[in-house]
Amino acid sequence: MYKLIKNEGKARRGEFVTVHGTVQTPAFMNVATCGAIKGAVSAYDLQDIHCQVQLCNTYHLHLRPGDKLVKELGGLHEFTGWNGSILTDSGGFQVFSLSSLRKIKEEGVYFASHIDGRKIFMGPEESMQIQSNLGSTIAMAFDECVENPAKYEYSKASCERTTRWLMRCKEEMERLNSLHDTINKNQLLFGINQGCTYDRLRVEHMCRIAELDLDGYAIGGLAVGEPKEDMYRIISAVEPYMPEHKIRYLMGVGTPGNILEAVSRGVDLFDCVMPSRNARHGHINTWSGIRNLNNAKYSKDTEPLDPECDCPTCRNHSRAYIHHLFKAKEMLAMRLCVMHNLHFYNTLMERIRENLDNGTFKEFHDKYVDLLDTRI
Repeated sequence: MYKLIKNEGKARRGEFVTVHGTVQTPAFMNVATCGAIKGAVSAYDLQDIHCQVQLCNTYHLHLRPGDKLVKELGGLHEFTGWNGSILTDSGGFQVFSLSSLRKIKEEGVYFASHIDGRKIFMGPEESMQIQSNLGSTIAMAFDECVENPAKYEYSKASCERTTRWLMRCKEEMERLNSLHDTINKNQLLFGINQGCTYDRLRVEHMCRIAELDLDGYAIGGLAVGEPKEDMYRIISAVEPYMPEHKIRYLMGVGTPGNILEAVSRGVDLFDCVMPSRNARHGHINTWSGIRNLNNAKYSKDTEPLDPECDCPTCRNHSRAYIHHLFKAKEMLAMRLCVMHNLHFYNTLMERIRENLDNGTFKEFHDKYVDLLDTRI
């Protein structure tokens, strides 16, 4: 259940109550694709860097180790050791990314595993069954993610198919949550708004899926290569038609500046692989902008990654040491930087919430929206 506490303009301060705890929003979900953050970061580490929600990947966990095995081992919470909320995506985006290996039909999608090439079918019912086996807090509806740009008529047909699939997802989840051996009988379902970069399609689709009274609503199919101005325009167009007292999730976004802009347009929840992926290559988020730890100028720099940060990395290690670890190709370099970047993102969300509480979000937004995405 989502509780809207206050607004500052379109920006929202809220709480999202789940069976696995209460999430303070706006919030960023840390992406643990296969049940772990890439960069040797465990579920127990996430507690130290102020994570609230872990996001796991339905497609990848279905292929390996297999969702039925995860269920046998007690579900994702027991399997990973994370005791907070977990969101599982539906597999729709991964199927989208396998465009050369897939075939979309009304019943679902036929595709080949990227691991061993074996043939797989996934439809709305199968996606819900896999996510039920995983026992996540939140399951995402199975949708078709269409590339940008796409022709209007195809986008319109895709939206209609996604709506039909959503209705099947809802019916299947209700059935699964009623079974005696279901791990999480309180699993929540989020619907996904699609429509490419066509304002009219986006609004029509949002109005239609809002009628289904789901637990939350996501904006999908953005941050896949279109200009950020298009993304902001779509959020602004769709937001007035999103139910006010349901949580709002912008999928796969993004940079700190993207997040600040989306919060100012009424979004509550975010996820992105960017902070961990960038960290593994030495690109560090700081309150002064983005640092590249591979640069030679850091070889004798005894400062922490960010003097304003109190993460475990910044409390204990210098830029010079981490620069050396990257040059020596030590795995510790990736771990320390991933810990820092995820802590930075979670702290960014904390500061956003504090400024919303204090009525000073606009000033905070204006100070940092460009600065945080600037390379030092």
